[in-house]
Amino acid sequence: MKTKELTQKIDKGSFSVVSLSDLSDERDYWFSKTPLEGLEAVEILRQRVYGYNPFTTRLQRVLSITKLQ
Repeated sequence: MKTKELTQKIDKGSFSVVSLSDLSDERDYWFSKTPLEGLEAVEILRQRVYGYNPFTTRLQRVLSITKLQ
């Protein structure tokens, strides 16, 4: 994934509320894209919402064995 795409700024002044029935243009746009382009777009949105830092530590998996009594 390109770093440039991840650092794009969002114009928070551009916001509109529309009805769910008015999504035909959106649907047509995404149907014209390849599945890979759709996944890349979802990943960019996920990183914008939850943040992304490749240097953060991951959860450690711990396995413990207990003896049944």
